[in-house]
Amino acid sequence: MSETSPSDTPETADNPDFDAMARDIAEVPAVEVIVTVAVNLMSAAAVKLGLTEEGDAHKDLDEARKLVHALAGLLDASTTEISSFHAAPLRDGLKSLQLAFREASLVKDEPGQGPGEKYTGAIYG
Repeated sequence: MSETSPSDTPETADNPDFDAMARDIAEVPAVEVIVTVAVNLMSAAAVKLGLTEEGDAHKDLDEARKLVHALAGLLDASTTEISSFHAAPLRDGLKSLQLAFREASLVKDEPGQGPGEKYTGAIYG
């Protein structure tokens, strides 16, 4: 057995410094973490909806549905935790993604049954 403790092992690609990473994330306000996760979900959903320069190359509506639904749940759960300064543009982005999903779908969901509509209410468009 090695007598080297994990903290004595140099940081490499195979051995990241988790202590330093935990210290770094501890300094980030919760609102920033929530907004960052929401933006990542929005970006991933846009790709899966075919809204990027590559268009349909990565289009996958099943995956997009999951991402939009997760985004809606996150925004619903964090509404009281983040200010309207942060929440308003995220809600606008979510609605745009929901409308894009509805437009891209060959078989339309009933109003209120689309991705995230459980949290946002029915989206018409």
